[in-house]
Amino acid sequence: MAIIRWDPFRDLLNLQEKMNRLFEDSIIPRQELMYSGSWIPPVDIYETDDEIVLRAEVPGLNRKSIKVELDGNRLSIKGERKLEKGLKEENYHRIERSHGVFQRTFSLPTEIVYDNVNAAYQNGVLEIKLPKTEGCKSKQFKVKIS
Repeated sequence: MAIIRWDPFRDLLNLQEKMNRLFEDSIIPRQELMYSGSWIPPVDIYETDDEIVLRAEVPGLNRKSIKVELDGNRLSIKGERKLEKGLKEENYHRIERSHGVFQRTFSLPTEIVYDNVNAAYQNGVLEIKLPKTEGCKSKQFKVKIS
């Protein structure tokens, strides 16, 4: 059996390499995403007996800069948040709010009535209500057990 001499500095260097990898893997991609001008607004989707409701947080956007499209059973939300006019990126000390173009696409779980789809934008929240077709609405009935 060979004798291996213990070197405390080797362990410290090993620890430093692991910490560097940890920071590179977790922090750098977010910064690259932020500076590349793309962001992903958070979305909640829930279903009631009569409709599917989608709520997206898109604060600071103008109604005209948001586009909602339906294509078959796919719902797409597109938009863009721009930097404030008159300011250049060089003038900022810190940019933490994401900006740029975004696009989210969702598959709808049921068929909907396209003519009655409603969208409202209030207080930075986009709410889209998608009414279900009559055949897709949940029907409850009791089953007799014999």
